[in-house]
Amino acid sequence: MLTIMEQQRHPYETVIEAFATPSLSPDLVVCTLWLAGAIGAISIPLVNETFLRVLLGVPVILFIPGYALIAALFPGAKDIDGIERVALSFGLSIAVVPLVGLALNYTPWGIRLDPIVVSLTLLTLCLCIVAQYRRARLPPGERFVVPFTALRKSVVAEFFPKEASRIDRALSVILLIAIVAAAATTAFVIVVPKEGEKFTEFFILGEKNMAADYPTRLAVGEPGKLSVGIGNHEYRNITYTVETYLVTMKFDEKTNTSSLQAMDLLNRFTVPVADNQTVITPYTFSAKKTGYNRIEFLLFNQTVPDSSVKGMARINRSYRDLHLWLTIYSG
Repeated sequence: MLTIMEQQRHPYETVIEAFATPSLSPDLVVCTLWLAGAIGAISIPLVNETFLRVLLGVPVILFIPGYALIAALFPGAKDIDGIERVALSFGLSIAVVPLVGLALNYTPWGIRLDPIVVSLTLLTLCLCIVAQYRRARLPPGERFVVPFTALRKSVVAEFFPKEASRIDRALSVILLIAIVAAAATTAFVIVVPKEGEKFTEFFILGEKNMAADYPTRLAVGEPGKLSVGIGNHEYRNITYTVETYLVTMKFDEKTNTSSLQAMDLLNRFTVPVADNQTVITPYTFSAKKTGYNRIEFLLFNQTVPDSSVKGMARINRSYRDLHLWLTIYSG
């Protein structure tokens, strides 16, 4: 049998024992469970349309990654105090999450919801595992532990002391209800914000889903590859219609104006986009002849004019429009 000194030098016999149920840190378990709940609120249909998505998702961005990092860096109870842990958890989360987004920007997945959720989940879980391992290496008395039981007893003793009269207890109950109501109201205001400005994002990206390397010089029949992005911030689900045209514009130096010479339809397709979602659709086009110097992208918000509306009138009737200057040459 190990002596007390040997137990202090060898808190566990194997690595597996560091993750055994008696050794698990309650705060890291709570972080993991909260992370699982946030993933469910984001990915489960119907649930992801409720306030739970924001309520569970905000701490995953603003607090939990930083808390897991601090737990991994400072496993001991005397390393830093509780206030410093909370403050650093917020600060490091605000620093780490943008860095994850920056790293994703240089990957094929880009900055989208699913890659961000997966990346933050893996990062936080890895940090929790490291934190649990480092804490388990310390003697039990030196490990950082969130005193949940002591906090509960302290709250009960503060609001409901044994020597308090019946009136004092009633007032304590009223005060506790008021505090809970205030916290609930604050949370409701945060997760259910007032409806703001309605708008739609409409953008085109190059072949690698970056705002660069656009196909601007093509031979006749050569495919040009890009992506069309639509971000719906209209507070409702919308099925958009996108039309693409090959256009010939002529510039008059005397009047310093451009005039539309030709506008030939390439494609027309619909893109359903849920509220507060962004959809990026790959798109390939080619020109059958020379003479075109622009490709026009028109976005219609549910209302599409009939075929009698043509040329600049159709462009002006679109909800959003984009164009890309081209050089088409004979192969």
